[in-house]
Amino acid sequence: MLSFFFKDSETALALGINFNKGIMLSGPIGCGKTSLMLLLRCFMPQQNQFIVKSCRDISFEFIKEGYATINKYSHSSFKNHEPIVYCFDDLGTENNLKLYGNECNVMAEILLSRYDLFVSRKLITHLTTNLSASEIEAAYGNRLRSRLREQFNLIAFNNNTLDKRI
Repeated sequence: MLSFFFKDSETALALGINFNKGIMLSGPIGCGKTSLMLLLRCFMPQQNQFIVKSCRDISFEFIKEGYATINKYSHSSFKNHEPIVYCFDDLGTENNLKLYGNECNVMAEILLSRYDLFVSRKLITHLTTNLSASEIEAAYGNRLRSRLREQFNLIAFNNNTLDKRI
């Protein structure tokens, strides 16, 4: 994580970390994924800091604001042509939602749109999740799982990492 955020090329190369991709931080519940992302964010220059946004909160925004929420976190993720980098926290804790009877997997739509922007405009995204690759595929489909492989450096806590909240 430090090699990525502090652009330590030598260490990143040795670890197979690509600076052109985001970070997907995976691990058991309570291992410190969110805390680590919030902490690392503080060491970055303000103009490079990413915004940490809970996936559950985004799904609640969708209920209030509708499909404009998807646009807000995808195609409207540029300010003065500069990318707005988000860390979507706790992917998998949100539910599929219905708006006027239409069901939508909000985070899947946002991530697919951000993938297109990653390919076309190098838009970086970060994620935290406690889902495994197969759980991501079950919840969001093979199409998204495939794109996540291209879009993110996977950094995972050991599955035996203890819950720090106890």
